[in-house]
Amino acid sequence: MVTLLIFLAAIALLAWGFNRARPYGKVGIFAWLQSVVLMVPWLLFFGLFTIGVYINLAGVLFLVVLSSGLYIYLGRRLREMGQDELATRRIAKLVNTDTPDSEALEGTVDKTVSNHAPVEAATSSNVERISPEEAGSSEEVRIPTADLTALEGIFGIDTFFRTETVPYNQGVIFRGNLRGQPEETLEKLQASAEERLGDTYRLFLIQDPGNKPVIVVFPKSADPKPLTPLQKGLAVVFGLATLLTCLEVSGILLQIDLLTTPEKWRSAIPFALGILAILVVHEMGHRVMAQRRVVKLSWPFFLPAWEIGSFGSLTRIESILPDRKTLFDIAFAGPAAGGLFSFGMLLLGLVLSHPGSQFQLPVEFFQGSVLVGTLAKVVLGSALSESLVDVHPLTILGWLGLVITALNLLPAGQLDGGRIVQAIYGRKTAGRATVITLVLLAIASLANPLALYWAALVLFLQRNLERPAQNELTEPDDARAALGLLALFLTLATLIPLTPSLAGRLGIG
Repeated sequence: MVTLLIFLAAIALLAWGFNRARPYGKVGIFAWLQSVVLMVPWLLFFGLFTIGVYINLAGVLFLVVLSSGLYIYLGRRLREMGQDELATRRIAKLVNTDTPDSEALEGTVDKTVSNHAPVEAATSSNVERISPEEAGSSEEVRIPTADLTALEGIFGIDTFFRTETVPYNQGVIFRGNLRGQPEETLEKLQASAEERLGDTYRLFLIQDPGNKPVIVVFPKSADPKPLTPLQKGLAVVFGLATLLTCLEVSGILLQIDLLTTPEKWRSAIPFALGILAILVVHEMGHRVMAQRRVVKLSWPFFLPAWEIGSFGSLTRIESILPDRKTLFDIAFAGPAAGGLFSFGMLLLGLVLSHPGSQFQLPVEFFQGSVLVGTLAKVVLGSALSESLVDVHPLTILGWLGLVITALNLLPAGQLDGGRIVQAIYGRKTAGRATVITLVLLAIASLANPLALYWAALVLFLQRNLERPAQNELTEPDDARAALGLLALFLTLATLIPLTPSLAGRLGIG
């Protein structure tokens, strides 16, 4: 019944989208078709599932790849039909020369995140509007008057026509009309500011709560600060704790009690190193991409977990990001590296599994994941009809790696998945996705305490969004959007269990 309701809700959503798209003619229909091709794999899978027809893993992956290709093709057609001009008109419609109401910048600054997102706080704070002349003498503005005058002089009718100056904390907000393309405009304004004042201030082109482009300026002294020695020491402690939990998990899988028989800890080292290798590959994916994008990352704070060894790591971005594309690339690189590594281990482990392999797993193990169960059925075949299945150790390591990767791809806060959603769909959507994810984790915790532990960590450590990039208006391209949706699909396929009826039809158990 739940699956049927989800299917009907998706159909209703597509129908609503079609009605919204029709007034925009051919361009609107093409944009709507992009949504359709991305949802087709889901609709086919769940739709056929409700009537008892199951599409195997190969079929689902084929549909996902096909829909991603069509999505990219439609995106290129949209640009050929004048999508860039359409976006410019949309910005022009949002921005007008009238003075905005004071309610356009409403809300209060959350002090708990002020160190992480000063630019976001600037556009959502409740500040008093003043004229450009009054701004120069306001005691609230910490930017020197001479610098403020110089900054006001960088704007022009061909880039960003300034209509209002709003002081905020250490910086200032300039409201007005965006006259050029976001990327080119920001580049010109930043170059002009550096010519007048040197490399002293950073400019951010973002949207205020009214979806109108504004320029926010902060001194470089407000940039993210590197970790303190105490924080680095804490990262080392977390790393050692993660090593211990990886050893403990290894001991449990090997049926060794390391607390009562510590002399056997050497036997657990190879398995523990396998888990650590997955974590290192994931982290190196982030760092290699960050190095290519000239972005600094903090030391990783590995999160120990008794159930699976580790949840992964928390890593702060210590640089100001130039655009949302850079945020996507860095966030996606870690799960891509760790996920492919884990998938390879799982596949190799299944291929090497045979009667008499080191581990014996209850067949119910393979019912805990759509991805693992269907892949195991393809490789192991009739072996899954037995109550116990002999598997190679790499099978378990690969599964643990996929779970760790999937948990980090959940669309919440500063998790990799949250950063990916923020990069593709913007901050509003990312904020809503965070709330929905936390609610779903809370519900899932009723059946699995692991979800409760992870929900608590996300809530207290990772719920805040990543700080805005300097150019928040330009969205990543269609290929990146398709990759993000593919990652989300594989996350769900890893974490969602097989239903008993579906497992029975597959011959698992």
